[in-house]
Amino acid sequence: MTAYQDVFQRYEKKYLVTQQQFNQLARVFSPRMVPDRFAQSTISNIYYDTPDFRLIRYSLDRPPYKEKLRLRAYNTPAADTEVFLEIKKKFDHIVYKRRIGMPYGQAVAYLMGQQEAGQGQIAQEIEWFRAFYHDLRPAMFIYYDRFAVADREQPDLRITFDSDIRWRADDLELSAGTAGEPLLDAGTCLMEIKIPQAAPFWLSRALSEAGVFPTHFSKYGAAYQAMLRENRSRKDGVFCA
Repeated sequence: MTAYQDVFQRYEKKYLVTQQQFNQLARVFSPRMVPDRFAQSTISNIYYDTPDFRLIRYSLDRPPYKEKLRLRAYNTPAADTEVFLEIKKKFDHIVYKRRIGMPYGQAVAYLMGQQEAGQGQIAQEIEWFRAFYHDLRPAMFIYYDRFAVADREQPDLRITFDSDIRWRADDLELSAGTAGEPLLDAGTCLMEIKIPQAAPFWLSRALSEAGVFPTHFSKYGAAYQAMLRENRSRKDGVFCA
């Protein structure tokens, strides 16, 4: 079994960072931060939603509470590769993530209603989620490369940099490879600060001096909006033809 953590409770702040800003922050981070034990990874996700995209539409309205279900893999999985079925919730700016690991083939069978997820509190929460949103289906594929660092003295302070973020709304299987449309402009990455409490002064100062400010960016939300724009463009093209 993996050593990945199964339960998280923390604050998460997101920032869109240019290459110049990244270089400036790297000079500050270098003496304080070290690559964490999963420093470099490629992450693929399938987000599940209703046919009318109820979950992401609600999330984009920025309610005080929101939740999502996704299937996550590190690299492209085979049938026996361990993947993670995750519920991610956010309430009052605190992120709660709970997940269980299982072979990819078993996870797909479970999500198709062909077998149970297993025993335990997290499995029960996932089952309740699926029962409440009873018509869930694969809705969006999101891929990215991640580089992660942690504070030398405060390991619970983690900072991740996601680049080459791609999306697609077809071929919604983790085993179908990593092809997709780019989500960010070239030279821009998504930085996330994950911490169980307020950010230390040195970090807040570094962000301010680099001109880096929080954003409400959501990978799934941005991909959904990109999909809508693409669908409108196709309709306009047919109309004008």
